[in-house]
Amino acid sequence: MMLILEEYFKDYPARRKVVEFLFENGLSVKNGKIYLRNVEVPVSELARVIGVNRKIIYHTIEYIENTYPLRLIFERLNPLPSLTEVAPLMGWEVLEIELEKDAYLKASSEVFRLLHENNIPVIEVFSRNLREEPAKLYIVIDGTIPVEVFVKIKDIQGFRKLIIHTPERDKEKFVCNYCEVKYCPKRVLLERMTIQ
Repeated sequence: MMLILEEYFKDYPARRKVVEFLFENGLSVKNGKIYLRNVEVPVSELARVIGVNRKIIYHTIEYIENTYPLRLIFERLNPLPSLTEVAPLMGWEVLEIELEKDAYLKASSEVFRLLHENNIPVIEVFSRNLREEPAKLYIVIDGTIPVEVFVKIKDIQGFRKLIIHTPERDKEKFVCNYCEVKYCPKRVLLERMTIQ
């Protein structure tokens, strides 16, 4: 996708900034307006958030609608809801796994094999393997992953980095140089409040 944007917007850096924002957030362009699903997004607010003036937004919309390949893409965009941000609050964990691009498919299938063999229930999977970005796999687990399983993930060929988003603070002692634990302080606070 970024190659398409590079081709059509190489001479328009401000417009490219706008289309990258639209693409990353799943905002569509239809009938001269920008939408989040079926809700119209105000151009003035969009311009403020992106850091461009409203005229740039209007020129970008016009350019997209007058360029058939871009119109085909941008009229179909939708945001993808994800549980990754709320999972630790719910007592679930998120595995954010960075993989080598050339080993992406094999490594991601190995991760799922490992989860299956250990009967770890998966709630949601989200993945990105765009050319310009690191290949990442996000997996929301119902509950928390046993330490011995997360240690095995690090041994998968093609593995680069693991970030565990968790409600459990004690997992920090099991990380290596390639791993990181982000525990949810709000979850810890909620647990303290219920104990008192």
